[in-house]
Amino acid sequence: MSYQARIDLLKDKVILITGAGAGIGRVAAISCAQHGATVILLGRTTEKLEAVYDEIVHAGYPEPGIVPMDLAQPIDADAESLVEAVAKNHGRLDGLLHNAAILGDRVPFDHYPIEQWNRVMQVNMHAVFLLTRLLMPMLQKSDAGRLLFTSSSVGAEPRAYWGAYAVSKYAMEGMAKLIADELEQTSRIRVNIINPGGTRTSMRVAAYPAEDPATVKPPEDLMPLYLYLLGSDSQEEHGRTFTADWL
Repeated sequence: MSYQARIDLLKDKVILITGAGAGIGRVAAISCAQHGATVILLGRTTEKLEAVYDEIVHAGYPEPGIVPMDLAQPIDADAESLVEAVAKNHGRLDGLLHNAAILGDRVPFDHYPIEQWNRVMQVNMHAVFLLTRLLMPMLQKSDAGRLLFTSSSVGAEPRAYWGAYAVSKYAMEGMAKLIADELEQTSRIRVNIINPGGTRTSMRVAAYPAEDPATVKPPEDLMPLYLYLLGSDSQEEHGRTFTADWL
């Protein structure tokens, strides 16, 4: 399918993006803003979020919000404060894009560091659950709520030596499908999963250090798919997993 998002596709929409300081999250944030959305930038590093903020504002797009949050730490109180801030500052939420993730070691299961396992599961699964759970009531109020999860090929089919990353993505996909099933007949929220495949990000470099980055697609190539699933044109898409082949 060839999809070209109209420039006002996300006009007046409020979309929260995790991991918005770099990689796919950064490009998605700028692309959503370019198409009219007020983007809430959530990430661990304030300086990176501020750089994305500056890029969006200097381009003349709607002014974004910034939410520094380290998802590797317990975030219960921070998440509750986030919900209050979104309601107070924006009054609505139309889209939630889960993009933040960490890789962890690629080692045999019986050698996997326990502390690192817990950290990866916290970022890639537990934080995703908590943010989704607390922000769901606001998404329910939107006339076109979108809940979008970024996964991986090892999330669909866990692979040897991918450890906590594969398990966390597998669990996240299960949660996404559970939510989609529950909302099928009861909500206008559309829930979908994206497996972006090999993409030119720092995580890709860490996972495949010998790979030539020039042979891997940049995040920009994925944006038609992200825009489609975050916008009103995807109202009939629900409970599906999309890959870059869709493009």
